[in-house]
Amino acid sequence: MLNEKLKNHNLILASGSPRRQQFFKELELDFEIRLKPVKEEYPPRLIHFEISNYLAQLKALPFKTELKDNDILITSDTIVWHNNIAMGKPKDEDEAFQMIKSYSGTTHEVITSVCFTTNSYEKTLHAITKVTFKILTDEEILHYIKTCKPYDKAGAYGIQEWIGQIGVTKMEGSYFNVMGLPVHLVYKTLNDIVDAG
Repeated sequence: MLNEKLKNHNLILASGSPRRQQFFKELELDFEIRLKPVKEEYPPRLIHFEISNYLAQLKALPFKTELKDNDILITSDTIVWHNNIAMGKPKDEDEAFQMIKSYSGTTHEVITSVCFTTNSYEKTLHAITKVTFKILTDEEILHYIKTCKPYDKAGAYGIQEWIGQIGVTKMEGSYFNVMGLPVHLVYKTLNDIVDAG
């Protein structure tokens, strides 16, 4: 369906995330992966989805001079927003523990921004999912960190992993967004881009 519509376009996913790459495969899209290193820093004045929007756009910058007419570049960034703080990827076990401990018995937001860049325009969208955890014991948190080593994940956890299975009691919004990509938004926006000609 969508892949047929995109046959005259070259889809570029600028993400090393195996989860995002898998989502693109499951959407039955032909795409290439291109990676360029970017220092993921943002101005301290930014809050909430402004942060993930900024970082998704920042990741597109190194590609802009090399995009061809039929290229569609997709960059993305996910943060966990909790207690008015953006939780990034944890540096070590202690930081991962403190992050997950802070979610215990509370609700936080997972925000993923997706930036679509072509030769002629750029569009950035975001999705927000509210995730509620049960009260977690220290033993549960440590078990998860030691077995799953969630150091590559924003907010120090993957909802599809053990901690999500035993800990998440409620969710409002897209499950796939929490995994790192609001797939419904990507599908709709790519359709809109092609339909707009």
